[in-house]
Amino acid sequence: MKYSYKLSDAVHLLSYLHIYQDGDLSSKAIADSIESNPSVVRQLMSDLRTAGLIVTRKGAAEPRLAKKPREINLFDIYQAINMDHDLLHVDPKTNLKCIVGGNIQASLEKYYDQIQAAAFNEMKQISLADVIDDILQRQSTKLDLSINLREYPYFYK
Repeated sequence: MKYSYKLSDAVHLLSYLHIYQDGDLSSKAIADSIESNPSVVRQLMSDLRTAGLIVTRKGAAEPRLAKKPREINLFDIYQAINMDHDLLHVDPKTNLKCIVGGNIQASLEKYYDQIQAAAFNEMKQISLADVIDDILQRQSTKLDLSINLREYPYFYK
């Protein structure tokens, strides 16, 4: 089974744009951070721009968030990147002549739909700012800094 990292990469990209807003914002620099290909980054940026989450200018490596990080949630990002699959998948190949095989798909679909709705509701509660705060807090711990990141409004525009 192949996993998609598209959502993770999109959140990474948006976090990068905010944290390094005065740095190198080229698709190559972002791709280096994600450890991906610049063309993958450009495709993600296209999706995020279409969804109104970032603003770009043709010919300039100056992408920026279109909204404050507090105004963007994980569900917004999920929707922006055109994830065309459900979170959970039911095996479509079962023996329909068997009591279990003939009914498991509909049964699981009902429960998987409930789980997915709950997951999407939770995603709506987590903002990009929450993720950025966590990244910066983890980095300050790694650097063993005793700073209060909230004292730096640069990160909370």
